[in-house]
Amino acid sequence: MKTYRIGVLGPHRRGRIALLAHQPDRGFHVTTLCGQSDEHLDSFHKKCGAGLHFTRDYREIASSRDIDIVFVCTPDYLHMEHATACLEAGKYVFLEKPMAINIPDCDSILKTAERHGGKLYVGHNMRFFPVMKKMKELIDAGRIGQVEAIWCRHFVGDGGDYYYKNYNSEREYSTSLLLQKGAHDIDIIHWLSGAYAERVTGMGKLSVYNRVTDRRHENPDAPRGERDLSIWPPLSQKGLNPKIDVEDHNMILMQLSNGTQASYMECFYSPDYHRNYTILGTEGRMENYGDHSAESSWATVHIWNRRTGYSMLGHEVYPVPPATGTHGGADPLMIEDFLHFVVTGESRGAPPLAARMAVAVGCMGAESIRNGSMPMKVA
Repeated sequence: MKTYRIGVLGPHRRGRIALLAHQPDRGFHVTTLCGQSDEHLDSFHKKCGAGLHFTRDYREIASSRDIDIVFVCTPDYLHMEHATACLEAGKYVFLEKPMAINIPDCDSILKTAERHGGKLYVGHNMRFFPVMKKMKELIDAGRIGQVEAIWCRHFVGDGGDYYYKNYNSEREYSTSLLLQKGAHDIDIIHWLSGAYAERVTGMGKLSVYNRVTDRRHENPDAPRGERDLSIWPPLSQKGLNPKIDVEDHNMILMQLSNGTQASYMECFYSPDYHRNYTILGTEGRMENYGDHSAESSWATVHIWNRRTGYSMLGHEVYPVPPATGTHGGADPLMIEDFLHFVVTGESRGAPPLAARMAVAVGCMGAESIRNGSMPMKVA
């Protein structure tokens, strides 16, 4: 049995997803971690054993001949530097989305991957959400005819807990939250419609979190990126990042290359946390109620395919059973697909080009928002 040794860049938060890849019985071993601190890594030590190595220098992992696979789960603005170094060293790279924070960096990563054997996998886990898989299945089966329009509303109820307490609130390090959060849904819109956006127009503004006066430099003991459901309304948030210059709601319209038109809206100060898709076709429409299933509350997909007045449930209802694991069961499915990709070269996940196009739409959408809603070409 072939052995694959795994290094993890950024193991503290999203990097914990690499624990799903630690499967010694199949030859996959997490052996090395790289981060700013070796604290709070108990889950890795417990699962991966006493021989786990820690370093603060990512180049040690990139250059090591003892590492075959690298999970790059560092902050978005470091993706280009870290992924490039690992790809150039011949590693298989799992790169957390978004691929990068601008289009040139995405293109550079793609070229590097092509030169070194195409060993890049980008972690767009929404393609493995059971709800999204069901919607894609029904679309491909022709249940609503030809898709002509897609609308997505994303209510990010934890926005103030996470994105405005760290680097995500600064354009310099994130460009726009149309990348960090929007890249998920932009990719799904492309996937469901079967085409990429070629033009985008946007509106949005920073309307709430800029008015919060409790910032981290004034309250150094405030939590950084910790979810606290007791905080409401959003203007009562505490310990926000000293600098905030990204919009806290965004709205973009997309013209796709196959004629489909789409809209994406995200709000980071809503009280609830979920996303809702409406897909309109030539023979009906489809909508999801809930994007994650739980034992107590299953998400459902609804189809309206006959003339009617108001009908809350529609004409067909497809319950989506809960799956085991984080992000509604999508993360284990995605990591299984990544491991399959390492062994066989085959994947059901988002191709690297699709990850690049999601970033491109987010970048040009932000450009439109900041330039009077001027239509922007996506290239």
